[in-house]
Amino acid sequence: MNNTDAIDQLEVEMALLARRITAMAADKKKAFHRSAYLLLRTLDNHGETGVKRLATLLQLDISTVSRQAALLEKDNLIIRIPNPADKRSYYYKISEDGVKQLAVYKQRRKAIFSEMLKDWSEQDQADFSRLLQKFNQTAHAMYQDNHK
Repeated sequence: MNNTDAIDQLEVEMALLARRITAMAADKKKAFHRSAYLLLRTLDNHGETGVKRLATLLQLDISTVSRQAALLEKDNLIIRIPNPADKRSYYYKISEDGVKQLAVYKQRRKAIFSEMLKDWSEQDQADFSRLLQKFNQTAHAMYQDNHK
């Protein structure tokens, strides 16, 4: 397969993957919306985080993060903490319930991926994970370069 064929195949496979992920997400009851999942994962990984930093980490604008955070706060999955140094700003922190629900959801996702890849060798799984991470890092860098 030459480079042009590989890029053509990649383009089709990415479109199919996006469709399948959307369909799988729609089928799951009690699933987090992708944006909620990523915001919760980010707070779980980074701890108390301000909205501006969240926007940077998630590659979103501040108003989008604020809207998503408001919905998660309403569902008691995150907590808003006033910034003592600046009374106008605040931090978000994942709540105990948010931690619990995130853990359950992550476990479900891992079970789905484990089932999907059960017939793959450990090496194929590791290669796929490494290459997908590399792809996402490249996409992130490209996004950053285009939004400076």
